[in-house]
Amino acid sequence: MSYKIVVDSCCDLPVEYRKNPNFEVVPLILQIDDNVIVDDDTFDQADYLAKVAASKSCAKTACPSPELYMEAYDCQADDVYVVTLSSKLSGSYNSALLGKDLYHEEKGEKNIHIFDSLSACCGETNIALKAMELAESGLSFEKVVEEVEKYRDEMATYFVLDSLETLRKNGRLSGMKALVATTLNIKPVCIGSKGEILQKSQGIGIRKALVKMTDIVASEIKNSQEKRLMITHVNCYERACVVRDLILKKVPFKDAIIVDAAGVATTYAGDGGIVVTF
Repeated sequence: MSYKIVVDSCCDLPVEYRKNPNFEVVPLILQIDDNVIVDDDTFDQADYLAKVAASKSCAKTACPSPELYMEAYDCQADDVYVVTLSSKLSGSYNSALLGKDLYHEEKGEKNIHIFDSLSACCGETNIALKAMELAESGLSFEKVVEEVEKYRDEMATYFVLDSLETLRKNGRLSGMKALVATTLNIKPVCIGSKGEILQKSQGIGIRKALVKMTDIVASEIKNSQEKRLMITHVNCYERACVVRDLILKKVPFKDAIIVDAAGVATTYAGDGGIVVTF
């Protein structure tokens, strides 16, 4: 059976998959001041970060319309798997569901399943790549859905950011009871838990926070040799390499992939942000 994987643009796909006809990225919209930017292949991270740094406003994002999702489902593939941002962080998941309803009303029946990633950026990527692997193996649509949901539920997402301000101002930190004092240069180590953001630990300065995060990953992961380590970075590839190497010195993974953040992850993780998932 032929398949297609549809993701929203918070999914930080490696370049080779962006060009793969089995994948389609449905873009979110970014806004900073009067600048409205489509988060697609035209996204210029350096220019966007400069606009954010120069602005007194908080950058915002808007989820794709149901119609955009419906258009993505309208293809020759028998099975369509969709991976979106956590439903607790964005309206993208609900928009994808509405797009499915529209498709069935206008086009008829088709195997379409929408996965709420309960994560973001490289967490979405990990789920999308797992769906691809299972679909390529010849499993039935129902079995792929079952296995991917199991994989998602066992996945963990951690991150350390230079600043939490954009997340806070956009109401994405409702699960955190208290924020650490930024005046002391204390950087929280955060975890995505059931789609919400919680503080797991902290360090003085981003370097110590990143080391603390790698220690947490090493202490909490199980069956690491069977898993894929993925790291999203925002304009800090060398920092991402250090994090990868620190983790791999502690625990082995079957694969380790570093991806550059697209527009949505750049907006919320900010310049210098690191997200780790496995």
